Amino acid sequence: MPYITTQDGTEIFYQDYGTGRPVVMSHGWPLSSDAWSYELKVLADHGYRAIAHDRRGHGRSARTHHGNDMNTYAADLADLVEILDLRDLTVVGHSTGGGEVVRYAARHGAGRVSKVVTAGAVPPVMVRSDTNPQGTPIEVFDGIRAGVLADRSQFFQDLTETFFGANRPGAAISQGQRDDFWRQGMLAGLQAAYDCVKAFSETDFSDDLRALDVPVLIAHGDDDQIVPIEAAAHRAIDLVRLGTLKVYPGAPHGVVGDYQKALVADLLEFLEA
Repeated sequence: MPYITTQDGTEIFYQDYGTGRPVVMSHGWPLSSDAWSYELKVLADHGYRAIAHDRRGHGRSARTHHGNDMNTYAADLADLVEILDLRDLTVVGHSTGGGEVVRYAARHGAGRVSKVVTAGAVPPVMVRSDTNPQGTPIEVFDGIRAGVLADRSQFFQDLTETFFGANRPGAAISQGQRDDFWRQGMLAGLQAAYDCVKAFSETDFSDDLRALDVPVLIAHGDDDQIVPIEAAAHRAIDLVRLGTLKVYPGAPHGVVGDYQKALVADLLEFLEA
C-alpha cells in the first residue's frame, strides 16, 4: 500500500488510481479515504488521476498524539501533493475535508491548485459566536467529545442517523452504508477523533476563502443536519471571488444515493469546464 512521510515523520496512507489531470480528495470526520471509493473509480474511469488520503490519525495513516489540527492537516496535504508533484490540481473536500482543502489551497496551493470543490463543508466556521450567531453552540461539540470518550463505537453508530438523514421520512440509506461509516470511524485513533472535533468546529476559514483566486464549487445539501447550510455554504459563497453554489434539495450530510450521483455529475462538469 502506498504511503508518504510528512516533514514531521508521519506516515500518510493514500489511494491513487488512473492517469490524467489530478484530483485529490479529503474525507470528513471520522472517516478515511474509503469514503471516496465510488468517486475514485468514477474519476479514474473518466480519465483523471484520482487520489485520496487518510488524514493523520484516521484510517491507515499513523496515529499521532500531535498535529491533530487544521494547519497540520493542510501541511500534510501539501507534503502529499509535493511528493507526488501534482500540478493543475483540483482539490475536493467533504465536511472536515472541505476545511482542509480550503486551507491547503489558500496557504500552500499557489502554482499547483487550479480548482477547489467543497461538499457539506465546515467553512467559514461552525461554532456559534457573537460574530457567527447562526453557528452551532459549543455545547454540541462538547457533547460530541464526550460521546467519543465514553463509547465511540456506539456514538458512531448513533451518529449515522443524522449524518445520512436516516431519521427523515422515506430515507433510502441502507444498513450497510451505516455500518461502513462505523467501520471507517473505528479505524480512527481516539486522540485524533477527539482532537479533530476542535479542528473542524472552531477553525475560522474566512480569510482562506477570501484568499482563493481559482474557481470554487461549493456544494451542499439543504437538509444537512451536521453542517447546516445557512451557516456554511450560504456564508462561504459570499467570501470567495470565483464561486459557484450548488444546492441539493433534501440532501443530507453524507454523500450517498441520488445526492452522490448528482454531485459526481456536477463535479465532472466542473472539472471539464
